[in-house]
Amino acid sequence: MSEAVVIQPDVHRQQRMVELLLRLAPREGYTQSALENVRFMRANQPLPLTPVLYEPSIVIVCQGRKRGFFGNKAFVYDARHYLVLSVPLPFATETEATPEEPMLAVALRLDLTTTAELMLAIEEGHGRIAADPQSMIATPLTGKLSDSVLRLLEALSTPLEADILGPSLVREICFRVLMGEQGGAMRAALVQQGNFGKIARALRRIHQHYDAAMDVSRLAGEAGMSVPAFHAHFKAVTQTTPIQYLKSTRLHQARLMMIRHDVTAAAAALQVGYESASQFSREFKRFFGRPPGEEIAHMKQTLALTPAATFSHYVTAQN
Repeated sequence: MSEAVVIQPDVHRQQRMVELLLRLAPREGYTQSALENVRFMRANQPLPLTPVLYEPSIVIVCQGRKRGFFGNKAFVYDARHYLVLSVPLPFATETEATPEEPMLAVALRLDLTTTAELMLAIEEGHGRIAADPQSMIATPLTGKLSDSVLRLLEALSTPLEADILGPSLVREICFRVLMGEQGGAMRAALVQQGNFGKIARALRRIHQHYDAAMDVSRLAGEAGMSVPAFHAHFKAVTQTTPIQYLKSTRLHQARLMMIRHDVTAAAAALQVGYESASQFSREFKRFFGRPPGEEIAHMKQTLALTPAATFSHYVTAQN
């Protein structure tokens, strides 16, 4: 008589997360959840090296694998590792996925109010932070964090639980991350003190006003730094210069406008701050490797944003 196969709890948990995500994210690209700060990600095929722009967020991959390339470092995030960004960053990713086993992930945008409250409570209980701030970190996924993610997916599968339990589960996940293996580096970054904090505030200003003219000397002055010092600290945080960062932010935003809102290249160029449509097209092709029309056709599914499912389409607890 053969022995029964015992499924380890972590395997069962991952299978359940994949099952839920297949239903919550039925299409490729991004799908909005019932919560504003939570989106699902899906890719049905491998994706080569692609420029992306992530907001400050936690990205937890439940199936498949992604690699992020930032400066001279590579960050793997898969079913065993999650990715955290403390500031908005342009970088490059490649994705491993197949139609049979699509890449499935949950992305939680960091809410500054929530993280500030959590960090205050953590500091009161564990003392001050003793770590260097980091812009991007890939960290092993713990059982406790994985359990929290599963409970969030379960809650997001029914309207009432999404509304009542969802926010507290997102808060729980943020707490687990801030208390994780490299949570000290993330807390140090999110506290936004010192030179890292000054650059983080400059990044927020750029993202809030990327369509306006930007003066690097003014940004440096607002940060209380000389222009050379601002450039040096800016590059240490973002791996690029202020002007290149602004340019990449504008180009990424324009690409999303064209994909998600069917805006023309000329209109997108104007909306993100370009005065010349021809200059926009040249810089767009140089940055993404294809002219706007080709890039939008190529990335239409990958970067599409599907609205949150209507209540009648939610996964029931029995499914």
